[in-house]
Amino acid sequence: MSSSIHTAANRRGMACMSAAMVCFVINDMLMKKLGESLPLAQLIFVRGIVASLLVLVAAHATGATRHLAAVTDRRVLLRALIDAVGSLVFLASLMHLPLANATAINLASPLVIVVLAVLVQGERPGPTRWLAVAAGFAGVLLIVQPSAAGFSGWAWVCLAGTLCHASRDLMTRRIGASVPALMVTLANAVSVTAAAGLWMSTSGWQPIGWPQGALVLLTATLLSAGYWLIVLAMQAGEMSVVAPFRYVALLAALLLGWLVWGDLPNALASGGIVLLLAAGVYLLHEQRAAAAARAVVAAGPAGGG
Repeated sequence: MSSSIHTAANRRGMACMSAAMVCFVINDMLMKKLGESLPLAQLIFVRGIVASLLVLVAAHATGATRHLAAVTDRRVLLRALIDAVGSLVFLASLMHLPLANATAINLASPLVIVVLAVLVQGERPGPTRWLAVAAGFAGVLLIVQPSAAGFSGWAWVCLAGTLCHASRDLMTRRIGASVPALMVTLANAVSVTAAAGLWMSTSGWQPIGWPQGALVLLTATLLSAGYWLIVLAMQAGEMSVVAPFRYVALLAALLLGWLVWGDLPNALASGGIVLLLAAGVYLLHEQRAAAAARAVVAAGPAGGG
């Protein structure tokens, strides 16, 4: 792949990741708000049915259903299972945490990806990248505040969801671009819906009014778009370059949390968010510099031989 094509692919990946994060944060805000009056399992189940139908229609319209058998691929199914667990765990914790705090904890995913890439793919980050990862995880601890008087165990539940989401994104790279993104998205939507259905069997059903129904439809649309965009992002560009753009979600979550609930992180959590953001920005800069150095080496010395 030439340098210009490689750069264009990374730019597409960054744009898709940024758009996906905005979709997910607005979706999380609506789910948290709806969760104040409706059972969470029911919300996820109804949203999942609508989202699955939307994705199926989009897949049929684009011809992706010709690859419907790809949904049964072992890698696609494993990714869908990991995503289902991560989604349920994260949403359960979101109901008990401020939007910005839950989003910030979830944003540790790029840091976890660096560690998983070492363990699974044998990558060898330099000492400065490890320092950035350590700073990011220090930021997570400041947000979780395990020794604070107001500590909530739900923060650790949220962190478990982050581990699942990082594993999901790492799994995306193993699927490859030959499998349509909409088929991967469909597998995710169906798996989350099925898991929520099992959970709902223990929590009962509550009637949904028209205003609530309209918001559930909106969450399903946002979720479908986010799923699709994040798969495109991870398939289009380098994972280490694209992943830090998850931090776009932080600004959206801070703004929405303040506008809807009047929530603002305390001093320790604010410091942790800054550390997370700084670590992400550094990782992005470091990976870009490494990519540029590889391109120079690949091009070789100028002039004739």
